[in-house]
Amino acid sequence: MNPSSSSKLPLLLKPFLLSLLLSVVFLAFLATQSPLLRLKTALHTTQYPPSNAGIGSSSLRIRRGYTSYNAYIERQLNKTLNPKLRKIWTTRDWHRKIKVFAHFFQSLKQRNLVFNESKALSIGARVGQEVAAMKMVGVSDAVGIDLVPYPPLVMKGDFHAQPFENHTFDFEFSNVFDHALYPWKFVGEIERTLKPGGVCVLQVAVTRRADKYSANDLYSVQPLLELFKESELLEVRKVDAFGLDTEVVFRKKLVENY
Repeated sequence: MNPSSSSKLPLLLKPFLLSLLLSVVFLAFLATQSPLLRLKTALHTTQYPPSNAGIGSSSLRIRRGYTSYNAYIERQLNKTLNPKLRKIWTTRDWHRKIKVFAHFFQSLKQRNLVFNESKALSIGARVGQEVAAMKMVGVSDAVGIDLVPYPPLVMKGDFHAQPFENHTFDFEFSNVFDHALYPWKFVGEIERTLKPGGVCVLQVAVTRRADKYSANDLYSVQPLLELFKESELLEVRKVDAFGLDTEVVFRKKLVENY
C-alpha cells in the first residue's frame, strides 16, 4: 500500500464518522421524546380519522369551515376568552351550576361510578364549575383542563392531547364532546389517561343541535361505541343538562387491546 494513501485514510473516515455520530445522537433524541409530545406533533399533521373510527357514519358529522387546526383553536378561544361570557360563568352562573353539578356527581357516587378517593378530571372545564362541584361532594383530588387556565381549578390543556401521563385518572367527565374537531383523538386521550377499570361519563347532544362553536354533530350514541375501543358501555340515559340530552358511561377494560 502507498504510505501516502494510508495516511489519508483517517481523514476520509472523519466525515463518515461525524455523520454516523450525528445520526446516533438524533435517534437517541427521538427516543427520549415522550409519547405525548409525539402525539402533539401528530395532532397538527394528521387530520384524517382511522378507517374504523366510525367518523364516516351519518351519525357523526364533522363540521366544515376550519382551514387549519390553528383556525379551529382560535375560534374556540373566541368563546372561551369572551369577557362577557367569563363574567357570567364566574358570577351569575357560578353557584347555580355548581349546585346542579354537585347533585349530578353525588348521584354518580351513589351509583359507584366515582368515589371520594378517585383522581378525577373534568375535560373542557372553562372556569371549573364541575371541578368545584366534585370537591363539594368529597372528590377532593379533581382538576379540570381547558385551553385557558383558571387556577387553581383548571389547568391549561388541549383535550385532543391531554397533558397527562398514561393511566392517570380513575374518573373523567366531559360535556364538550361536540367541540372536538377530531373526536377519535378526544376519545383516544380519555382512554390513554384513564386507569384500567376507570370510568368516563360524557354528556352529549343527540336530539338537539349544539351551538355555533361546536365542531361536530352527533345523531346517535353508536359512533361513541365505535370510538371507545378499550372500554365497555355501562349506561345510556336521557338527561337535561344545560342543553345536552344524553348521558353515556364507559368503563375502561382491565386488559387493554394493543
